[in-house]
Amino acid sequence: MHSQTNANVDTRKNNEEKDDHCASGSGSGSGVERKKEKKDPPPVFVMPDGMSYLHVNRNGIIFGCATEKNVSPCAVIELLSRIAKVFKDYCGTLSEEAIRKNFILLYELLDEMIDYGYPQLTRTETLKPFVYNEPIVVAAVPNTGKMINPKTASANAVHKPVIGSVNAKGKSVNKNQKNEIFVDILERLNVIFNNNGYVVNSTIDGCIQMKSYLAGNPELRLALNEDLIIGKANAPSNASGRVVLDDVSFHDCVNLTEFENARTLSFYPPDGEFVVLNYRLTGEYRTPFRLFPAVEETGPRTFEITIMARAEMEPSHFGANVMVELPLPSCTTSATCNLINSKNVGMPSAEFINAEKKILWTMKKFPGQTEQTLKVKVTLDKACTSQIRREIGPVNMTFEIPMFNVSNLNVRYLRIAENMPGYSPYRWVRYVTQSYSYVCRM
Repeated sequence: MHSQTNANVDTRKNNEEKDDHCASGSGSGSGVERKKEKKDPPPVFVMPDGMSYLHVNRNGIIFGCATEKNVSPCAVIELLSRIAKVFKDYCGTLSEEAIRKNFILLYELLDEMIDYGYPQLTRTETLKPFVYNEPIVVAAVPNTGKMINPKTASANAVHKPVIGSVNAKGKSVNKNQKNEIFVDILERLNVIFNNNGYVVNSTIDGCIQMKSYLAGNPELRLALNEDLIIGKANAPSNASGRVVLDDVSFHDCVNLTEFENARTLSFYPPDGEFVVLNYRLTGEYRTPFRLFPAVEETGPRTFEITIMARAEMEPSHFGANVMVELPLPSCTTSATCNLINSKNVGMPSAEFINAEKKILWTMKKFPGQTEQTLKVKVTLDKACTSQIRREIGPVNMTFEIPMFNVSNLNVRYLRIAENMPGYSPYRWVRYVTQSYSYVCRM
């Protein structure tokens, strides 16, 4: 970056954090200008004072930057993301309390990372020799893991700082630290359904993420599916049942010598949390949930909406913190919800939010191979027209499925490359599938 910037961290909690991609999907196909809603500002914008402001939101914490120069927005966004990552590596968790209690440490880090507005060191391992303050450990930010089976949720140890730390009383907490390594296979789904429940477009953005607490930083070997195929052009005609990825990108620490023949990666893990590889998959795959919406006019100013949600995965899996949003016309005066639930559904509820003119349907747990149905009776303040009907929907669904992935990409094993007697680290591997943009047209 060849121009000067000033980076700041805003520790105000963003209570209205939304997924921009999903938000844009919720307005598609309406053809009607909706009532203006309060939304987050764009990541880059210019104010009348001539200053450019850029920011990223990480775990509800806003990392902001202001500049009067014509800088590359991508470079600044990457810098802010690196700052957030380094802060998390050193504090163990990213929260308001962690920032307040570790202000001196974070100020020291920021001073080493940026000099006079110019980025210098942005990697955790390169900052270690220059940072002398120790972090104060705070409790992790509550997340969906609290209601998921403890066997599938990440252990609290994953929130430990990557360097020696002290508690609020100044006592060391890392004297007897275990040799542990955490591996997450994360997949984010982008799916568009038509009003008959059939998939129109679908992609998977996945990654293998790792965080290492191994003494001595030994070389690791990570093995993936033996029949893994990279690139659809390389897939044979009888590739049914095999994992075919469109493209893959690796971290620069990864040695690919054995990848072509044995699908094995070897690397020395850097300090902190890092992504071993990113991958993408497009085309048809079995979606974990399907949505079937229907609209029926019951009168000049009333109509009934039925949404059936079906969990397609096996009964051993379940969707956690499932939320379905249904936008309604701006002229809606009232809406009543009726739930038809199957067994074993955790805490289902549905309500009409008049201020936002939408139905919010939530389920803490949605078991596989079950169906849930929502019926909504809507009353308008004027006669229903085709223009008003276009304001209905689309349906947006968000969820998380622990210990499940759609692509079937698996970790065969994770081991130390060299034979080290008496060195037996704990290895934690979990699979998580999340919705990124899961939309059904009406």
